[in-house]
Amino acid sequence: MSEQYPPANHPDSEDRSGAGPGRGTHSRGAGASGQRPRRTGSAAVSSGKPLSSGKALSSGKALSSDTADVIVVGAGPAGSAAAYHLATAGLDVLLLEKTSFPREKVCGDGLTPRAVKALTAMGIPVEPGNGWLLNKGLRIIGGGGRIELAWPDLSSFPGYGTVRTRTDFDELLARHAQKAGVRLLENIAVTGLTTDERTGLVTGVTAREAAAPPAEGAGPGARASKRPNGAQRNFGARLVLAADGNSSRLSVSMGLRTRPDRPLGVAVRTYYKTPRHDDDYLEAWLDLWDGKQLLPGYGWIFGMGDGTSNVGLGLLNTSDAFGNIDYRALLKRWLAAMPAEWGFAEENMSQPVRGAALPMGFNRTPHYTRGLVLVGDAGGMVNPFNGEGIAYAMESGELAARSVVQALARPTAAGTERVLQSYPAALKQAYGGYYTLGRTFVKAIGHPSFMKFATRHGIKRPAVMRMTMKLLGNLTEPRGGDAVDRVINALSKMSPAA
Repeated sequence: MSEQYPPANHPDSEDRSGAGPGRGTHSRGAGASGQRPRRTGSAAVSSGKPLSSGKALSSGKALSSDTADVIVVGAGPAGSAAAYHLATAGLDVLLLEKTSFPREKVCGDGLTPRAVKALTAMGIPVEPGNGWLLNKGLRIIGGGGRIELAWPDLSSFPGYGTVRTRTDFDELLARHAQKAGVRLLENIAVTGLTTDERTGLVTGVTAREAAAPPAEGAGPGARASKRPNGAQRNFGARLVLAADGNSSRLSVSMGLRTRPDRPLGVAVRTYYKTPRHDDDYLEAWLDLWDGKQLLPGYGWIFGMGDGTSNVGLGLLNTSDAFGNIDYRALLKRWLAAMPAEWGFAEENMSQPVRGAALPMGFNRTPHYTRGLVLVGDAGGMVNPFNGEGIAYAMESGELAARSVVQALARPTAAGTERVLQSYPAALKQAYGGYYTLGRTFVKAIGHPSFMKFATRHGIKRPAVMRMTMKLLGNLTEPRGGDAVDRVINALSKMSPAA
């Protein structure tokens, strides 16, 4: 379902033209008057009660401290998008990244039209060349059939997708956020949160400096950084955004655990040198077998346009076989059946096989609590239908930023909290019903008989597959559209919000 973005009743429907550094100078946790000036300097963190899974700094012996309106932890797509939108609204933003760029993340690297739209909203041009390889749609193979489906032609989304390695993509977003005024600090590993002893609200984070990697071309004995590895730091802010991924140490420290009633995926991938590197379709294979059992998931071949293809597979935990499969061995068996001329042989593998979890369908809630806002994988934003995470990471980052901008402009603590509580509601309005449908879908395909029937009979019916593509990709017109759009939107609206 493609809801209006942001939803019409979201606080951002108010005028933001006056946003700037001087707005919302009253902090949360106000006294009897309901107001409190924003603290600056080391005072902003010195009174905080550490809440950390690592060693917290409460003695004031930190190497240094810094403050901002908002701290964003994690410079992936969700964190960088949130930081960018916050900075363009005039807020002072610290973006803390535990590693240094460029750095690798496990991903399929495929970006749908939904992700392209989110990039465009950040002012990042997605054009042929310059690191982008555009694609026309999705090629699906399975059940003895094969079909090519062009991305739908909609007013709400562009009619093309793209690919880009996460090594390059994440740095592109982070540097773009920097240009917008975000203060990006690399090699800062956040170890926990600080909280106000009286209110329990988050007041900042504790962190440890990690040594930067040696300069390119440096000898084997070169030091990574002049700073000592492990130097402690405190950072203070009025709000903290957790964009720290699936494991989300910050969320766990606030008691927010993953929900066992929500789906989870696992993906593994590698890169091969192959003549198929410039394919203008994303390719998905539905025939993933464990012996005689058809598995709920798919394999992919995404040409990167640089002489390599990203090749991998993803599986859902709704199968009885989940947790008992050697994913790397499964990938190897699947690729062994490919034509030899494609080059998917070990000698052509350019990177090792790596894996990652895919947190789906709001698998960690609530998405706001006591001064901590969850975005991206930290909040389980991955689409259960297709495993897409980048688009929803960026969209949730923008939705969170819009709520935060409005919240910090309110003159009272109660007003600020009221607006912040609207962020989870905005997420539910945008994705809640659709993700509920997704949970039903993944339970169904967890049954091998259903998966086999759907694959064998659906792929040979173009009209069914075009509807399926719109449903799985969440690519419909929010209003009007064709009959398929109206059916999908109606089903999403009728489904209880996730």
